[in-house]
Amino acid sequence: MRTRPPRTHAQRSTAVTAAAAALAAVTVLALPQSASAAESSPVGFGAGTTGGGSATTTTVSTLSAFKSAVTGSTAKVVRVSGLIPLSGQVDVGSNTTVLGVGSSSGFTGGGLRLKNATNVIIRNLNISKAVGTDAITVQKSTKVWIDHNSLSSDRDHGKDYYDGLVDITHASDFVTVSWNTFKDHYKGSLVGHSDNNASEDTGHLRVTYHHNWFDNVNSRIPSLRFGTGHFYDNYVVGAETAVHSRMGAQMLVENNVFRSTQVAVTTNRDSDVDGHANLKGNDLGGATTEISQVGTFTSPPYSYTAEPASSVVASVTGGAGAGKL
Repeated sequence: MRTRPPRTHAQRSTAVTAAAAALAAVTVLALPQSASAAESSPVGFGAGTTGGGSATTTTVSTLSAFKSAVTGSTAKVVRVSGLIPLSGQVDVGSNTTVLGVGSSSGFTGGGLRLKNATNVIIRNLNISKAVGTDAITVQKSTKVWIDHNSLSSDRDHGKDYYDGLVDITHASDFVTVSWNTFKDHYKGSLVGHSDNNASEDTGHLRVTYHHNWFDNVNSRIPSLRFGTGHFYDNYVVGAETAVHSRMGAQMLVENNVFRSTQVAVTTNRDSDVDGHANLKGNDLGGATTEISQVGTFTSPPYSYTAEPASSVVASVTGGAGAGKL
């Protein structure tokens, strides 16, 4: 999507700057969360997702075997052994766990799609260079946990050569994205694909991002329309624009660390309707904020423990990505 400069509002600039500074200064006292704390089940909006549970496990090492193994809605656990090349995307059915074997299994050249699915877990995969598509697409799907994956491409091509790394659209709901690495990419994670999709998306798109490492990702970390997002304990390095709340979305941005980033949080770019954001406990690292509307989403409807920003870099760099389970 074309990026336009933010709309300027001269009369509100002083108040916005003061409000943002005050919010950023708030510190949440919380106990640290270890890399293994959420390994048995998701924390956040995706809580309760069980995937294939204790169903019989199938191990695959070819694309044809994988496609066959993940179809249908019967409970299943599919282990991917080795790096499988593919073009486009493979659809994953409901009640499925997809789990990479070791630290270097997964897919290259394409990605995975969850469409009209529910109760799906995607873990411990390397997904790289999904040409012309997303590494992981979630459409019209609910109860999803995307955890401990290594997602990447490169920035040697134009920004549209690859699409998103994790895109969540069309009224998808109750999603947790945790302990992943997002590296070397232009468009990180889009939640809500269009300003014109309010009738479908409003009341949905509830997503939690925690303990992810965004390294050399230009923007959409994430970009959220209409929905409700909780972005906590993430580490962002080298972004132009990181968190982007738009079209009335509500974002709680908590205890994150930003480095070499121009704009940590914005609510007034690209769309005709601004979003909302609440900031607390973040280490902005010199990044600016553009907060035109402070939101009402201040307390998530689930139990979680946010570690302080001072320990986030060590936790995330040590625990995020494939091979860290």
